[in-house]
Amino acid sequence: MSIFSENIRFLRDQKKISQAKISADLTITRERYAKYEDGRSEPPIEILLRISKYHKVSIDLLVSIDIRKYPLDDIVKLPGNKIILPVVVDSNGDNFIEIVPQKASMGYLNGYSDPEYMESLQKMQLPFLKNGKFRAFLADGDSMPPFADQSIIIGEYVERPEDLKAKKEYIFVTTEGITYKTLVKRNSRTITVAADNMFYEPYDILLKDVVEIWRYVRGILPQDYKPHYLPDEESLKNLVDDAKRSISNLESRLLSMKTK
Repeated sequence: MSIFSENIRFLRDQKKISQAKISADLTITRERYAKYEDGRSEPPIEILLRISKYHKVSIDLLVSIDIRKYPLDDIVKLPGNKIILPVVVDSNGDNFIEIVPQKASMGYLNGYSDPEYMESLQKMQLPFLKNGKFRAFLADGDSMPPFADQSIIIGEYVERPEDLKAKKEYIFVTTEGITYKTLVKRNSRTITVAADNMFYEPYDILLKDVVEIWRYVRGILPQDYKPHYLPDEESLKNLVDDAKRSISNLESRLLSMKTK
């Protein structure tokens, strides 16, 4: 049997209804529906859409995720049925925080909804982070400036883009990877983000490319880390202006030398 057939059998059992009842509701024959549950036949897209709407579970979950492993009420209530794994706790009921290495970002993109993958990640606990779902991301090299190599960046799960706030820092998991950025603004189809380095221009990320969003809550720096202090914005602006004046003066001198 396929994941899909197992899922629709499970969903029907949860509703405590017969095959005759659900097939009548879907306006198909009971024999046809039974083939879908037994895995002897695959439904066409129009029937697949009816089944999805009937159970209020998205098609991608019906055909790709074993939904028996998740609390059904949580799946139905989340926007777009997006899976957020159940909070993992120890024997005392304290939350675990999974640590995602930057080098494993592509594996995370492929396995963030796979319980076995998530269970394979290292975990830690922080007693002051209990209410909410938290995840940690390990910076590799200069992958998440201004955090140094081997810093741990902890975020709290954000369910909806509507909950984003300008000038706040977030960890964005997109189809391209994992990045730490400050939100500039939220648009209808994109979000505008910026790096802490002011030499880089803000840029847009398509909302459809966003897989997960985590609001930055804590950062853990590596041992022997020595902060690199940058000048304040006004001092940096003065440095840039001085450099521009120097370049302008140099260009003027070169031009005068050519005209002699």
